[in-house]
Order: sequence, then structure tokens, then C-alpha cells
Amino acid sequence: MTSQTGVTDAAAAAAQVLVVMGVSGSGKSTVAALIAERLGWIFVDGDSFHTPEHVAKMHAGHALDDEDRAPWLARIATWIRHRLEAGESGVVVCSGLRRAYRDVLTGGSPRVRLVYLEGDKALVAGRLAARRGHFMSPRLLDSQFATLEVPGPDERPITVGIDEEPESIVDRVVARLAAETRGRPGAE
Repeated sequence: MTSQTGVTDAAAAAAQVLVVMGVSGSGKSTVAALIAERLGWIFVDGDSFHTPEHVAKMHAGHALDDEDRAPWLARIATWIRHRLEAGESGVVVCSGLRRAYRDVLTGGSPRVRLVYLEGDKALVAGRLAARRGHFMSPRLLDSQFATLEVPGPDERPITVGIDEEPESIVDRVVARLAAETRGRPGAE
């Protein structure tokens, strides 16, 4: 059956979106772009949904508050919903540090999966110190770790450590997705 948008029900049902999450400096953008390239999916960096005012605030070393984050998260959630409705799989980057933020992003859909890039503070601090040209101030690292609520098992995260090369991380994520697809009823 085909919907009003011309997308078959099967295509829409098969579409999924990965939300690559973690603290600033964990490699989200690099890993997400590589996953999207490997799978042939649409990629977008959630930072592109920030307003110029919020970028300036973070660049100045001030963390966003929940009032700042709400419209940003809503814009990302809308992008996710539109991908799924169009039957298009995608990968989006979003820190998603709190469960409440992730709940907005996933909208309770089992077709939205978290990829949690897990790393210790010392490793991430070293990466942030070496990074140039990014708006996120390294001074916000403490607040990132203080805010982080590690995804629970009920969120079905694909958790990978960041102490490997990005390509190895992508291999792990793609292998996990493939294994889950093979294990699904009706999968070939």
C-alpha cells in the first residue's frame, strides 16, 4: 500500500533514524557522518538546528538551559519525524544528555535508536583541548558530564566506547544494526 506522500507502507516501516549522542568532544559528528555514509542514509548535525544566539552563548562558555534547549530539541524531533514519515532512514547528531531530551527526540518510536558514544572525562578533555574552530567552549565539559544521564537499557542504546578509531566505532554500530535486523521476525 502507498501513502498520500507516495511512500509505501513497507518503506516507511523499514525507515529508522539513529541519534548519535554523548558529551561534546566524544566524536559524535565524525562517527555519525561515517555511519550515514556507510549505510547510505541522510545525515544532519543537530548543531545546525541551533539559533545564532545559542551558538554565541555556548561559545562564550555559558551552558544552554532547558528553556533554550526546548525549541532546538523540537526542531530536531520534527526532522526525525519527517524522515520516518517519508520512509527515509537518517542519522542525526544531538548531545541528548538527559533522558527527558532523548524522550523528545525519540517520541517513543522504536524506529529511533540511540547510539551513545561513551568516554571518560580525561579522554574527552584532551580532544576538546586539541579541537579548533568549534563553538562549544571546553569550559563547558564539567557541566556536560554533570548533566549526562547515561541511557538505560529500556532506551535500547547502542553503546560504544570512544577509545577506538572512528571507523572501528562505525563497524561496531553497523554490525549491531545488522545483527538486530537479522534477528527480527520476517527478516531475510
